[in-house]
Amino acid sequence: MKKNLIWTIALLLIIGACSEERKKINESVVDLPGDSLTVNPEKPKVSFYQYEDVDSYPDAILELYTPLGNQIFRPGKVPFEFNIKNYPFEEEVSDRFLLFNILNGSDPAGFRTPIFQRELEEGSYRVVAYLVDEEGLALKNFGNYVDRDFQVGESRPFPYSAEPYLAVNFPRNNQIVDAEHELIVDFLVVGGDMKLDGLKVHIQIGDYSYEIDHMAPVRVANLPTGNYQAHIKLLRSNGEELEGPFSSVSKSIIVR
Repeated sequence: MKKNLIWTIALLLIIGACSEERKKINESVVDLPGDSLTVNPEKPKVSFYQYEDVDSYPDAILELYTPLGNQIFRPGKVPFEFNIKNYPFEEEVSDRFLLFNILNGSDPAGFRTPIFQRELEEGSYRVVAYLVDEEGLALKNFGNYVDRDFQVGESRPFPYSAEPYLAVNFPRNNQIVDAEHELIVDFLVVGGDMKLDGLKVHIQIGDYSYEIDHMAPVRVANLPTGNYQAHIKLLRSNGEELEGPFSSVSKSIIVR
């Protein structure tokens, strides 16, 4: 009886929290040249913003046991082994993915177990692995994500670079977005601290742009229907582009 009461109270708290309107922050409404001539003035303008949210699972720890740094594997099935702490990974009973991997800046692949294999061809690889919250957004506190370089076959390691780089969770390539819904741009800056290192992320969706100086999901509302290229770039605060191979990511999106 007591257990059922606890679950009932928890459910009511969740429903109450979801019913409250989320507060927008750092909103920027984009007004392009010529908009007054080509756009219906009654239609809402494109806007970029974030929500004032509380971090989920700030103490979650993701550890990567395999591959080791610059470990070499034969082409074929490459093993991955993670250890997860302070996060309800084993308790999750739904079918949604909680652990994601990005290889060499590609789209994320989701996994339901901490030990698995991936079929990989010869080449040099950089994996970024991360945990997600209930909305599927990447956890962004220290320890919530991990990166590692390794090789498959006769391949050389990536040239050493101390520069930070991007890992993009959303959007996914060729993602279809309902025009009535938000487009989410969700990213991690790996190997650096945006504040301490003087970094910012420039987001370009077609002709619409926005900049942010911290890691947080960016929402884009009221995009007109059409095909877009989403360019996400990691820059220094003075606008200088970083030179690393994963400092910029491009994705195709469709709004309809």
